Amino acid sequence: MKISTKKALTGLALVAPILLGCLIFYAAPFLLVVNNAFSWGTGYMKRGVGIQNFRAMLENELFRLAFFNTLRFLLVGLPLLLVIAYGIALMLKSRVEKNRLFKSVLMLPYIMPVVGAVVLVEAVFGRNGLLDFLATSLGLPVQDWLNSSCAFGAVLMLFLWKNTGYGVILLLSGLMAIDEEQYGASRLDGATDWQQFRYITVPQMWYSVYFCAVFSLINAFKCFREIFLLGGAHPHESIYMLQHFINNTFANLNYPKLAVASIFLFLTMTAIFALCYRWVLRKEAFRE
Repeated sequence: MKISTKKALTGLALVAPILLGCLIFYAAPFLLVVNNAFSWGTGYMKRGVGIQNFRAMLENELFRLAFFNTLRFLLVGLPLLLVIAYGIALMLKSRVEKNRLFKSVLMLPYIMPVVGAVVLVEAVFGRNGLLDFLATSLGLPVQDWLNSSCAFGAVLMLFLWKNTGYGVILLLSGLMAIDEEQYGASRLDGATDWQQFRYITVPQMWYSVYFCAVFSLINAFKCFREIFLLGGAHPHESIYMLQHFINNTFANLNYPKLAVASIFLFLTMTAIFALCYRWVLRKEAFRE
């Protein structure tokens, strides 16, 4: 047996338990979801229905509301988080080595337990909370902020507050990896701060930004935990997310509808990942 073949078989044997686990706990359930999405019924009564389940889902007003809210949350929250985290990272770049306490402080919101974050939001936006106190002091009418259209803004601020620090840490790592000699050489050539940022920092930060966007997208879907604790299974329509729809559908054991909704969620995440990665590849190709 050749040495290369022996090494290949040894490596395959080492990763076999992990591959088997992925097949059992990820690939097989995913294929089952796809099968349920194109069929109706259970057991021996199951029959294929083509794309009828998808048509019915697109005609479902509750699903359209959940999908629109989820998409709006992602399209507003992700760019805001990246811009804010990028700005903070640039401001802290020269100070982070002098004061490592910055990193610990930035991570505090991210590591805060979900219940603690929810209690903080309710203390500000809940009934008799800080906003109601300020409104009463100014003679303005009070309202149930978390049961109105303002709930979307409250959830968005919670997402930004909780995850921006983590994004700053990721982007700071990318900034610190840029060779300082490039900035020194550009200053000798008379480059301004804006020119340094545009021609040195930005081109070398695309992969760091993409990496931050990927983790922020994952954390955006995790924000459902806070939303569920704030509004329950049936919150205000402005924060009724796709995860609410999936969770409520699972409670009713409607597997075809649940499978279609899960596929839409999977396709949404995949499309955003693909668009971000394609954008980064184009920028890198242009730089080269």
